[in-house]
Amino acid sequence: MPRMLDVSDEVRAEIGDEEADRLLAGENAPGSYDCTSCRTPGDSEHERTSTVLFIGDETAVLAFAHAGCLPSQVVQVTEEQLQGAVRSIGGTAGGDQQQAMPEQAVLGVTSGLVLIAGELHPALVVEPTAPIVRPGSTDIGDDFLPLLIEQGFMPLIELTEVPPVLHGWSVLLAAGQLHAVLQPGANGGQPVAWWQAHQPLQVTDSWRAAANKHQQVLMYAAPVGSIGRQPREDLLRGALDKAAANGKLVGSALPLAGI
Repeated sequence: MPRMLDVSDEVRAEIGDEEADRLLAGENAPGSYDCTSCRTPGDSEHERTSTVLFIGDETAVLAFAHAGCLPSQVVQVTEEQLQGAVRSIGGTAGGDQQQAMPEQAVLGVTSGLVLIAGELHPALVVEPTAPIVRPGSTDIGDDFLPLLIEQGFMPLIELTEVPPVLHGWSVLLAAGQLHAVLQPGANGGQPVAWWQAHQPLQVTDSWRAAANKHQQVLMYAAPVGSIGRQPREDLLRGALDKAAANGKLVGSALPLAGI
């Protein structure tokens, strides 16, 4: 069945006319999908859907988004960011580029204030939507926390004190909005985005004020299914405490970057 897909000229140029036509005909496009921007379900058979092509140094991943969330476009990302966000890669597209459709893991990021030793700290909680496998590994499992620990994040068993600062990493705020989590570049180069918002995320005035006060943001990360989407900060804190007690939480303090 034909899909209500938007395939921009730049996406078509990358994947080729033949692949683009197959997508529009519904041969390679999923009917239902999780929007790569808002992470809620979509249906390309009944609503306008954008094709979004993420391109790293060696890998390309085709994702789908509600047309109202994102236009069809090509997004350049680091290979590390792309590999870290993808659970399963298969098939080929555009020469030696690899394509993953539609199975992928997206990093969900939630902002909130965390009370530690009587003081409120701005925090970001990162939880993938699916298990993260070490790049190149054929094992079935979840290497999300081990990969972060190798980067310097600390395993946490309770949230009673501020975790150590992880130098070289930072949280990018610009014009009062959250844009990215940055990690050190290769060989001491410029920082690159470990996670980047497809659209800048709004944060509350109190969160922004706490970030400006401390000049750092606490980042906590947990495997898929450990935190969930919590509608209130007290519920988020309870989920963090439970994940820590179960040995499923890492964290670090990241300096604030931006304006």
